[in-house]
Amino acid sequence: MLQRPQRGDPFWIWALHWWEWLSWALIALVTLITVLGDAPATTRYGLPALVAVLALCYALVRGYPDNPVLRPYGYLCVLVAVLGGLSYVGDGLGVFYTVTLAQFAVFVDSLRSAVVYTGLGALAITVGGTLREGWRADVLAANAVSSLAVYAVGILIALLTPRALAQRDERAILRAELSSARLELAEVYQRQGAAEERERLAREIHDTLAQGFASIIVLAEAARSGLAVDAGRSALQLQSIEQTARENLAEARDLVGAAPRSGVAAGSVATTLRRTLDRFTEDTGLVVTAELADVDCDQPTRVALLRCTQESLANIRKHAAAGEVGVVLARHPGGVELEITDDGCGFVVEESHGFGLDGMRKRLAEFGGDLLVTSSLGGGTRILATIPLNGQE
Repeated sequence: MLQRPQRGDPFWIWALHWWEWLSWALIALVTLITVLGDAPATTRYGLPALVAVLALCYALVRGYPDNPVLRPYGYLCVLVAVLGGLSYVGDGLGVFYTVTLAQFAVFVDSLRSAVVYTGLGALAITVGGTLREGWRADVLAANAVSSLAVYAVGILIALLTPRALAQRDERAILRAELSSARLELAEVYQRQGAAEERERLAREIHDTLAQGFASIIVLAEAARSGLAVDAGRSALQLQSIEQTARENLAEARDLVGAAPRSGVAAGSVATTLRRTLDRFTEDTGLVVTAELADVDCDQPTRVALLRCTQESLANIRKHAAAGEVGVVLARHPGGVELEITDDGCGFVVEESHGFGLDGMRKRLAEFGGDLLVTSSLGGGTRILATIPLNGQE
């Protein structure tokens, strides 16, 4: 049984749907006119009785489509019988066969069934009309010709409906596949976004909290070992521990959204890097030579340069065993360059798989920048970070 059309169904499916409802409007109108008119008693009482039976069966089969007792084919049998009865009780009521042709296509599930039941309807009105007018050969022939003409239209409807249904099913499959693809794509984007956010948080934690805690550990060990030898220096180291812990707390609040992102105070990038280098010198005692140009750049770029500096200095402190560190910040036509060198033990770049260097590369890549690492065993290390400034002065 043809269900209510959905958006995107072929025009023919919608046409059958509206024809089905239009047929009931016409049946109701004809019934009303007949009852209120001066038709013979047989017609005036027989017509509404037959229409009432048909309407009740229609309501039942439409209201309970899955009920095994109220099968659509049972309704079509009632329709055929009612059409025959209408043709018998009133002149011209055989036109109801034309009005209800759509139902013979709506309530079947195969072309063969549509052809058979449409033919039974034509036979019913032919027999009913002939019985009413008198069973004569000429009357039977006239009624048969008119019924066959309408039956031909019914055959055409029966032929067109399966094609429209197939087209509807194809579109339904395509819509389902499209909806499924959209859901899968949304899930992919969601997973990708979650992965990118986890990676960003991991990078931020590594560049801020992890580095701060590492610094606290180093300072705490130095302060503990120097308490008996140099209490003044130990006091300075304890002060640095306190300051680093406060900065870590601020960074933690930044990461959970309790304060503006980055935790980097406004100002020039040179001033920001100078404070970081001073802290590094104070904590480690290493000699730091800095040439910091007054480069004007936006806040995200300043944060990226600061994080690269912090990561490089943390690596120098933990791994390089260096005596001197050089930092150069320069402005070039294509952007800004940050160079950090040390005279430490160096390493084999190809064998380095740490999170720090990879995080620096990804952070710079977000700005269209690049990271070049040059090092050799015993030959120190050179870190060169470049970021295009995109027209910033």
